[in-house]
Amino acid sequence: MAKKGGNFVCQECGTVYKKWSGKCGDCGAWDSVIEELSDRGFSNTTTKSGKKLEFVLLDGDTKDVARASTDIAELDRVLGGGLVRGSAILIGGDPGIGKSTIVLQALTNLANLSKNTAYISGEESVDQVRLRARRLGLEKSPVKLMSATNVKDIISSLDVAGGPEVVVIDSIQTMFVEEITSAPGTVSQVRASAHDLISFAKKKGVTLLIVGHVTKEGQIAGPKVLEHMVDTVLYFEGERGHQFRILRAVKNRFGAANEIGVFEMQNKGLVEVPNPSALFLSERGGNVSGATVFAGMEGTRPVLVEVQALVAPTTMPTPRRAVVGWDSNRLAMIIAILNTRYGLFLADKEVYLNIAGGLKINEPAADLAVAAALISSVTNKPLPENCVIFGELGLSGEVRMVSQSDIRLKESEKLGFLKGIVPKNIKNENKAFILQKIKHIRELSSLFQPEKQVA
Repeated sequence: MAKKGGNFVCQECGTVYKKWSGKCGDCGAWDSVIEELSDRGFSNTTTKSGKKLEFVLLDGDTKDVARASTDIAELDRVLGGGLVRGSAILIGGDPGIGKSTIVLQALTNLANLSKNTAYISGEESVDQVRLRARRLGLEKSPVKLMSATNVKDIISSLDVAGGPEVVVIDSIQTMFVEEITSAPGTVSQVRASAHDLISFAKKKGVTLLIVGHVTKEGQIAGPKVLEHMVDTVLYFEGERGHQFRILRAVKNRFGAANEIGVFEMQNKGLVEVPNPSALFLSERGGNVSGATVFAGMEGTRPVLVEVQALVAPTTMPTPRRAVVGWDSNRLAMIIAILNTRYGLFLADKEVYLNIAGGLKINEPAADLAVAAALISSVTNKPLPENCVIFGELGLSGEVRMVSQSDIRLKESEKLGFLKGIVPKNIKNENKAFILQKIKHIRELSSLFQPEKQVA
């Protein structure tokens, strides 16, 4: 039996030290390094050599991946078509955003389709889970419930004849392994608990859905290796006070990454939104200055969203730059390009940028839409009516090509947009769609409508 060993582990990033340190050298966190004792240490004695393993070729007989539908189209889309047998899925998000709700809805749908399912809660009692199911109208579904936190007990309960095919662990931060003396939620406990549960799921072909807490920075709490251990990582985006929820796949071994599913939080739980573009533009206030419609791509799905900008004078020596739903560093770059290549001076003005609907945009194709919104706000001139815009900006002011432009334009046409401001080299296969192709950001100046009168 291995000797009990002690290590000093950073509770923020999982870095292991031989002795205590007040500050983690990797992540920079203070007072995060604590000593963790474990019976899972390795002996210093030399062990016997391992057995020889056999190599195989890439070209071999392999079964196709079988999927089970959750009967929630948006969730199936994010997963790549449904749940894969033997896969481990990690779902993270802010408190109260809907993690437990979506997994309970999926589990009850699977149970109603004659799947053997189990919901294991380490945070709530069985009665609390039943009350939530009753509030959502799901109490009649034949889902097996259990409240437990000991990983060894959980695996023993699952490893029986006719055991569950789909299991939810809510949440991994409440689970613990007896051999590790640190408290549940620490780096060592999260890593060990996830390892044991995932190993069991892979061995028995059980689909495992793991709910994970997030830190104040929005990252899943625990070691980063947790995200490497699972097959799929899903993040919930959106504000708790906002009715829309975005479920995004940041990692998926069985489907496309960056795929999104859009849900709306209602009294009966999360309701899927099959056409998010129409929803994001439903409250658009006509053709106003400071607003543009960006035709973006989220995974394989085209999404149209409104980019809103407000430029206001200020007497403060350091004007504010407030951004919601976009990268603040990229906004600083766009402001510098407008100043140098377009002649729009914003150093003495406050700039506010918002992506309407709670969606977070990551792709560079939104550069041109953001720049146009800023110019429109300063000049009080809107873009032409029913016009979409997309394109990446280079530091010299050139408008660069973006991928999947044909899909963006088809989605725009479907929603009634017949004009577009796009990069120069895009081909226009639909003659009914009027494209204004530009090569440099200076060409935007001639595309705005006459100045609007301020009410």
